[in-house]
Amino acid sequence: MRREAERAFGSSHRDVLVDERREPTLEPRRPAVQPGAMSAEGIDYVIQVIPREPTPAAVVREAWAPIEQRFTRRVILASNKTLIQAALQLVSRAGVVGDAELLEFRTLVETMATQLGAVVHAPEMRQALEAARELDRTCADTDIQVALHVVGIGAAPAQFDGQRFQAAARDDGVTLTLDVARTPEPRASYEAMARAGRQLAQARGGRLVDDTGKELDERALASIGAQLDAVRSRLAGCGIEPGSPLALRVFS
Repeated sequence: MRREAERAFGSSHRDVLVDERREPTLEPRRPAVQPGAMSAEGIDYVIQVIPREPTPAAVVREAWAPIEQRFTRRVILASNKTLIQAALQLVSRAGVVGDAELLEFRTLVETMATQLGAVVHAPEMRQALEAARELDRTCADTDIQVALHVVGIGAAPAQFDGQRFQAAARDDGVTLTLDVARTPEPRASYEAMARAGRQLAQARGGRLVDDTGKELDERALASIGAQLDAVRSRLAGCGIEPGSPLALRVFS
């Protein structure tokens, strides 16, 4: 993904960019799905389960429990007495779910439907996975961090309360990072981060640099900020607004 990110940020200061796509791990690292989360086309595989008669919510939840336990933090259930929507998240920072896993989810939902005396309407799996893989390529291309380093100011702590970027101490200063896809208004948030970095460097007699130690001047900082608009537009074009609840689900 680094090559795509560098092409998108055609700048002499490419080392402000940090890869963000993570490899799958044995233990799920994603946060819990927020209550009331809605499924989204292309991101989730949604199965319609239609009971033949009104079904109490408690009965649905009991039948759903084994599926939720199996696919922890990756499934969403929305239901009323006449319609149940069971969704599996297809795309995340770990990539796209495998064919076997999607088939297992569909089989378990069909089993649940049988228990509830319901009819199932499920999308074609191959098409859903192909669309998810195309979306995943876009997500991988835009899944970046911007990193700025304030150096030459010693190890004294620096406070950045209420900001959308993160700060981590280093031996000779502090590193500021912005997780673009997970940040609302990434351009404005980046500009706030760059401004904070400049002010800290000026106040303590330090320098604002990239990963190689090359100083970042106003022109370089402005160029990076302007190109963040392209990243935001590309994500928004896929229905994923940076920093939105949906973006937090996908980029987790």
